Amino acid sequence: MALARVVLTSGRSVDLSELRMSSTYDGLLEGYPCKPLNDRRIDRLVRSAERASAGAPVHLVPPPREYPDQYAGAFGPVEVLPAVTCVGSFHSEALDPAHDRALYRSRLTVVWFQPAPRVPSGCDAEPALRDVPWERLAEDEEL
Repeated sequence: MALARVVLTSGRSVDLSELRMSSTYDGLLEGYPCKPLNDRRIDRLVRSAERASAGAPVHLVPPPREYPDQYAGAFGPVEVLPAVTCVGSFHSEALDPAHDRALYRSRLTVVWFQPAPRVPSGCDAEPALRDVPWERLAEDEEL
C-alpha cells in the first residue's frame, strides 16, 4: 500500500512507498549555510540514498538556493536551501510495454527539498518533484 500517489506533469501517477524527511540544517553547530557546506550536504545525501535504495536509480531534484544576505563571510555568501530534505522511493507501471504489468513495475528514488514537512500528494507536490522525467530516469524491476 502506498503512502501517497503523486501525479507527474507528464500525467504518469507514481506511488510513494517510503519517505525520509529531515531538517536540512540539523546539526549545524558552527558556521553558516553557504555553497561549500550545501554542496557537501547534497553530495552526502545522494550517496546515502544510493546505498539505501537497493539498486534503484537515484535522482536529485536540484534545490532552489536563496541568498538572503548581501555580505560574504569566510566561506562565501550565505546560501540557504529549503528547510526540509526528502528522500522518497517511488514506483509506477512498467516502462517497457512488453513487460507483464502483473510482474513488473518501474522504480526511482528521488531526493528533493521542500519548505515544509508535508507528504507530497496528487498534484499538490512540489513543482520540481512533479517535473521529474520518469520515463528517462526510472528503471523496470521484476517483482
